[in-house]
Amino acid sequence: MDNIEVRITRQDHPESDSYEETFFIPYRSNMNIISVLMEIRQNPVTKEGKQTTPVQWDMNCLEEVCGACSMLINGKPRQACSTLVDQLEQPITLAPMTTFPVIRDLFIDRGKMFDALKRVKAWIPIDGTYDIGPGPRMKENTRQWAYELSKCFTCGVCLEACPNVNEKTDFLGPFVFAQIRLKNVHPTGEMNKEERLEAFMGEGGLEECGNSQNCVQSCPKGIPLTTSIAAINREATVQSFKSFFG
Repeated sequence: MDNIEVRITRQDHPESDSYEETFFIPYRSNMNIISVLMEIRQNPVTKEGKQTTPVQWDMNCLEEVCGACSMLINGKPRQACSTLVDQLEQPITLAPMTTFPVIRDLFIDRGKMFDALKRVKAWIPIDGTYDIGPGPRMKENTRQWAYELSKCFTCGVCLEACPNVNEKTDFLGPFVFAQIRLKNVHPTGEMNKEERLEAFMGEGGLEECGNSQNCVQSCPKGIPLTTSIAAINREATVQSFKSFFG
């Protein structure tokens, strides 16, 4: 294989229509999608020989940690930094994820994920202005499975794969289940457990989940979302009884 054929869905600004451009890139072994995009940036000439603008995308860590380079690669939501060309069918198609607003080309706005975390208070409220000493210790077996939940890097892939995240619903997304469970299991975070559950029991919360399991299959970190969904649903049921009976 001498060249890689790459078809990219582009969009000049948030309000404009999308269009497609095709590029030929010299092949090298062990290339990832970021390498392909960098080649296009250095020489933004289409397959037809037309000079065009460099393709815009987002990236940061290049180690599948930041989640910024999420996009549709051959129709599947993935991380561009960890997806290798040698493992893909040709031609390669790149497009922005459809559940997020497009800023330009493959660059999307993941702001609604962070807004969802704010809504469910997915943090542990500790005053950091002075030293309060060491906090309570977690049991080792709890710490081990809680660490798996902490691997979430808000990449947005689970939202793209979830059929319940669409224009007709306000569903916050599958990743929220794991984040609430992670904060609630912490000895300090448990103090605000009821607030998080009440927030997620509202509009766009856990009732919007159809339990399709698409999120589990697509999560690049293999986060145990199935068990988190089940656990949060059980805790929400208990919380609803507590709220009803005072």
